[in-house]
Amino acid sequence: MAADTRALAASTLARVLAGRSLSQVLPTALEQVDPRDRGLLQQLCYGTLRQYPLLSGLLRQLLDKPVRDREVEALLLLGLYQLRATRVPDHAAVSATVDSTAELGKDRARGLVNAVLRRGQREGEQLYQALGAAARDAHPGWLHRALRSQWPDRAAAIMAANNAQPPMCLRVNVRRGDRDSYLAQLSGSAIPARPGALSPQAIYLEQPRDVLELPGFDAGAVSVQDEAAQLAAGLLDPQPGERVLDACAAPGGKACHILELQPALAELVATDIDAQRLVRVQENLARLGLRATTAVADGGAGLAPGGFDAILLDAPCSATGVIRRHPDVKVLRRGADIAGLAREQGRLLDRLWPLLRPGGRLLYATCSVLQAENSDVVTAFLGRCPTARLDLPNTDWGERTEAGLQLLPTEGGPDGLFYAGLRKDP
Repeated sequence: MAADTRALAASTLARVLAGRSLSQVLPTALEQVDPRDRGLLQQLCYGTLRQYPLLSGLLRQLLDKPVRDREVEALLLLGLYQLRATRVPDHAAVSATVDSTAELGKDRARGLVNAVLRRGQREGEQLYQALGAAARDAHPGWLHRALRSQWPDRAAAIMAANNAQPPMCLRVNVRRGDRDSYLAQLSGSAIPARPGALSPQAIYLEQPRDVLELPGFDAGAVSVQDEAAQLAAGLLDPQPGERVLDACAAPGGKACHILELQPALAELVATDIDAQRLVRVQENLARLGLRATTAVADGGAGLAPGGFDAILLDAPCSATGVIRRHPDVKVLRRGADIAGLAREQGRLLDRLWPLLRPGGRLLYATCSVLQAENSDVVTAFLGRCPTARLDLPNTDWGERTEAGLQLLPTEGGPDGLFYAGLRKDP
């Protein structure tokens, strides 16, 4: 592993520690590294962030006082991650990380990095045992408490899934072929894969691949989408001739799946509040040869009341069900954020409901595992909206909650998503 890759990983992590999301800063870093090392850079960034509560707990014990330089702090966390969770020999991990101080222009920190990592190498297990339960489970305290309280029998499995590398799941485009045929194509290309258990279009790859290696990807044969997210289109159940609104559509996976399953829609309108993110929706539609109306809007702002037969609200949320894909949540999210997110989710429901025709249906979805963003939001909406009725689907998957269905993240399986069906009185 080249020192410049470590240095670039450290500078990327430092920006996350300063408040930026990994999705904002990693693409720029990937452009600066040799293509052969991009996988390594991603591994170092994602892995360190997945273990951040644990690593930061170890680092606090190894330092007499906090490090004020974000890049040096990030480099120390990166070194501890390599010692604990990679196959790099300890001596190589220490020496290469120490050498990265020069790459970062932090020569004055060379001695500190060397001393801290060598002590971490010697005393790692003892220091680990001195951590609290949340840090040992690599979760921030507020989330650790919430999971143990809300999912007492499942919390350990949820946290293990959150700490693992997520699987790569594909969605077969039923306009172009069927799952069995595409599995045969993968087998012919020596790409091991298996069918999903919940979505009829889902395929799991044994190992992540560059999408350009996938047969027919450029031609729209498949898309990358988690199996739990693939369930949304089937739950919404789009019918011929209907007008459908995807109110928080970016990056467009669910909107595209709706169009793949129901080519006879009258119209699908995809909105998002972020114009740049809406470009991703348009790119995905183009690759798959699909058509939709796209518009920058806050939910359904500016759209005519009663104009839609079905609405999908994939609401902004804490992302606590997809932490393994967005591990910066462990750094950036706070327990105090949840109440504000729940208010925003309720506001969007209130804004979108008038757009639904009488008898129409709305599917509320989040990638959260927290009751405050899921059943509590739906129950509160039902309490203030006399025309709304809960319309729970009859499924053989998920945990049935007070007002919906909860999928929990599983190692090697789907992410954690919540779904609630609502129907408007005729």
